[in-house]
Amino acid sequence: MLGSSILKAGVIAAMISTLGTTSSALAEIAYSGRDKLIAHSDEFQKRIIEVTDGVYAAVGYSASNVMLIQGKDGSIIVDTSANPVDAKAIMAAFGNRLRHPIKAIIYTHNHPDHTGGATVFAGKDKPEIYSHKLLVTAKPDTGRGRRDGGDAFGTMLPDEDFINAGTQLEYGRTTPHTRDGFIPPTKTFEGAEKELTIAGVPLKLIFTPGEADENISVWLPDPKVLIAGDVFLKTFPNIAPLRGLPTRPVEKWVTSLDKLIALGPDFVIPGHMGTIQNAAEAKDALTAYRDGIKFVYSKTMEGIAKGKTPDELVQEVKLPERLAKHPYLQEFYGTVAWSVRGIYSQNAGWFDGNPTNIFPLADKERAEKLIALVGGSDKVLKSAQDALEAGEFQWAAEQADYLLAVDGKNAAALDVKIRAFRELGERQMNATARNYYLTVANSLKTARSSDR
Repeated sequence: MLGSSILKAGVIAAMISTLGTTSSALAEIAYSGRDKLIAHSDEFQKRIIEVTDGVYAAVGYSASNVMLIQGKDGSIIVDTSANPVDAKAIMAAFGNRLRHPIKAIIYTHNHPDHTGGATVFAGKDKPEIYSHKLLVTAKPDTGRGRRDGGDAFGTMLPDEDFINAGTQLEYGRTTPHTRDGFIPPTKTFEGAEKELTIAGVPLKLIFTPGEADENISVWLPDPKVLIAGDVFLKTFPNIAPLRGLPTRPVEKWVTSLDKLIALGPDFVIPGHMGTIQNAAEAKDALTAYRDGIKFVYSKTMEGIAKGKTPDELVQEVKLPERLAKHPYLQEFYGTVAWSVRGIYSQNAGWFDGNPTNIFPLADKERAEKLIALVGGSDKVLKSAQDALEAGEFQWAAEQADYLLAVDGKNAAALDVKIRAFRELGERQMNATARNYYLTVANSLKTARSSDR
């Protein structure tokens, strides 16, 4: 999917270059992904939403939502924002809606953007801290080491390059994600669910693994409010994160969504972005989310059984139109293409079935042979530069990589790669892809300048 969009962008850019300023409509198409991502930022406007009587969501004040449930003799907080600074702002925004003492804090999962402000909400109230038992031993969500400055969250991008982080306006750009405000759970549970009454409020903690292995959803049966954590978001799910994490457990994720659909909620509060305020929309959104994940998984598994390679499946597995157009499956954070690759690797391993790839040539050796084959580095460089001018940005970047594999200090090849990444980044609807392209482009530009 990503490859086809890059090809389309290249063709459009080439047409724009040929036809000049009269082709403003074509320019709009070329940058339509970026424009959608800009519009998506509306989801992160700061606001306190009264979901229903006694239930509030603080949206846009931090990288994740914070939920307040009013009880008879105090309050319950679900998730605590990314850090103490954000938590203090949310406390102030809740105002007198927040009734002390805080009787309980519930973590839906371990990610620091959900657990980093607990000390502020706890204050001197000494609340119980609830989570699933798996949270205590959860592996930190760190990702791979950075290469050439690549950062899916765009934390170091200048303001003019940054739009948002897909599921939040920003992730660690202005305030850090630390464990300084984290309080370890005092009460955990195992198994599928746990029924509780806290501050006079009956609720159920439901084990719903998906984006996080220990994710729990909070169910308030009387007002029929579902607080989903990160198992449900207004974006195609991040099944195989670009920043380098294990592929999320897709079959478990589908089962989790089946549980949530069966509840029949009237209100849904995701871990990020806005809320759903009626039963019909809740059922439609949750069902589409499940069906989208299930479709990609089943089609990828069918392809694996037929001996298809990951590259072939990326071109073949596309959501049906009904799902592709659904507002809760737009590819702002995860993508179908990356999910296909992640599911393939998770279920079939690294080998694609082609014996040529059992012991492939090293990148440098392959590049040396290809460059020699076409007549030398100057010809490859000229071809890469021509590809840039034609709007074939992916092909330009790939040719630059051949040159850089042989000579990592090749300034002209670095220039091609930087320009190609900037063009690719500016055409992305997916925030993490945009941020990664642009952070690497900026990092390479800085490194090139320092070498001169």
